[in-house]
Amino acid sequence: MKSYDVAVIGSGPGGYVAAIRCAQLGMKTAIIEKYSTLGGTCLNVGCIPSKALLDSSHHYEDAIKHFEEHGIEIPGEVKVNLEQMIARKQSVVDQTTSGIDFLMKKNKIDVYEGMGSFKDATHIKIDGKETTEIEAKNSIIATGSKPSNLPFIKLDKERIITSTEALKLKEIPKHLIVIGGGVIGLELGQVYRRLGAEVTVVEFMDRIIAGMDAGLSKELNKVFKKAKFSMNVSHKVTSVERKGDEVIVKAENKKGDIVEFKGDYCLVAVGRKPYTEGLNAEAAGVKLNDRGQIEVNDHLQTTAKNIYAIGDVVKGAMLAHKASEEGVLVAEQLAGQKPHINYNLIPGVVYTWPEVAAVGKTEEELKAAGVAYKTGQFPMRALGRSRASMDIDGFVKVLADKNTDEILGVHMIGARAADMIAEAVVAMEYRASAEDVSRMSHAHPTFTEAIKEAALAATDDIALHV
Repeated sequence: MKSYDVAVIGSGPGGYVAAIRCAQLGMKTAIIEKYSTLGGTCLNVGCIPSKALLDSSHHYEDAIKHFEEHGIEIPGEVKVNLEQMIARKQSVVDQTTSGIDFLMKKNKIDVYEGMGSFKDATHIKIDGKETTEIEAKNSIIATGSKPSNLPFIKLDKERIITSTEALKLKEIPKHLIVIGGGVIGLELGQVYRRLGAEVTVVEFMDRIIAGMDAGLSKELNKVFKKAKFSMNVSHKVTSVERKGDEVIVKAENKKGDIVEFKGDYCLVAVGRKPYTEGLNAEAAGVKLNDRGQIEVNDHLQTTAKNIYAIGDVVKGAMLAHKASEEGVLVAEQLAGQKPHINYNLIPGVVYTWPEVAAVGKTEEELKAAGVAYKTGQFPMRALGRSRASMDIDGFVKVLADKNTDEILGVHMIGARAADMIAEAVVAMEYRASAEDVSRMSHAHPTFTEAIKEAALAATDDIALHV
């Protein structure tokens, strides 16, 4: 039986990063993955493939809607080759997952393919092509999450599908009904809307991307309506039924009326839930809470002192980069270091176009906490860079403490917001004031000038270019 300093169960962005950092810090490390490829949901059926399809569909939309205005003429009809689009997506996934294989070899991490389950707190059984058992002084659970469902919906994975199936459809839906107005539903909904599908979004809450600042939600809703999405908020889905190639979704609106939607595909995107099946956590003394999450303390230590848990399987936002930060934190703790994560400064991003990104507190949270704050907002359409690229939707909003001017939250919707949010994270990590950011020189013309202008509006109550 092989013995290790650390065994990591799960190879997503939390697990594989934790394994690399452990190995870098001199620990003999093993990683266990039940699937044949490393990378978890994010690299195989989540972040990476969805962004590949978002980019491909964005190119197509530009070709049919905007190229002519740019002076680019394409003879003949522009057509979608969905098979090639899906194949390119898969090649991106394959390149990325093979990169993880390389990193495992480079860092001398032993990789075990199979389902890992605890025999006790220090022994893990791996059921793969063969059954193996290893011993681990410490373990890190990084088993991630899987798509949630509503109890009355039967997923056939053909017409009533999850995000996994939506990433490899053989045809463009005529009418895609999306249950859930969160990140996953909106991103995949936009992919297929660009390719020509009619898309209907059915959301239980009173707005889409409900966890983000209300201003972002309102602006993105406006953009989606302009793109001829059918947006139905405050609708509680009551039944989903398939009849041949048709899917019928019934929902109750806020008046109590039952509304019926008919399409050829239905994407169920109502969130994700922790994945712990087969882990046999109780044998190791690891407790789960009533939400199915693994209970951890502030050091991500479970109720078994030598076992830690990170990422989607514990409390907090289900974000790949949050899982990676937690993986590094656990590895460095095991090495005797004293790392720290400020969860308030982990950004959230929606990769629609325009992109949506945020860090820190929302206005709703500041109001609820009774914090006196001031707001600075700047529209993307006032930027020369936005007009040059025809990306004029959106804004940047800076929230700052009314008395100290410290930045408390930054919320943005616009082109490249996913990349721009890092500037706000850096500023807030160093507890910058709005005035600090407003006095930084930003290259012209760039999208990031909107951050400077919004900070200026929060500081002096007036931006320069509006």
